[in-house]
Amino acid sequence: MERILVLVALAGLAGVVAFAVRRRLGTDAPTRPAWVVPDHVDRADLVRPTTPWMVAVFSSATCLACRATWEKARQLESDEVAVQDIDAVTDAALHQRYGVDAVPLLLVIGPDGTVRRHFLGEPSAADLWAAVADARDEVEQPDS
Repeated sequence: MERILVLVALAGLAGVVAFAVRRRLGTDAPTRPAWVVPDHVDRADLVRPTTPWMVAVFSSATCLACRATWEKARQLESDEVAVQDIDAVTDAALHQRYGVDAVPLLLVIGPDGTVRRHFLGEPSAADLWAAVADARDEVEQPDS
């Protein structure tokens, strides 16, 4: 009988110690994988590849934020800036090629295919226009 009481006491003590250690160290917070943002895009994959600047909007037809992002992005279309909507279903190969698994993802792509700016989620129109202007200024007037 004494052995059983000793085992119960040890089990209880182990439980108290485990509880104290867990409380002191904290529990692991839930984690979320980082979303992939490509750093370079093959310009030949997109429309008007010879245009100096490109804005690619990776989207989904069922995403309201994607529609709003597209409406803002398409206002940038010009002789100097090509804008393209890349849908998750109709353009699934491009989503897969660049590892895009969260939408909307907007990329500002420079003349060499480097992603100069990006937005994961819907940007404000002011932030989007400023990002394109800043990226263009960096390329046109590089630091000495």
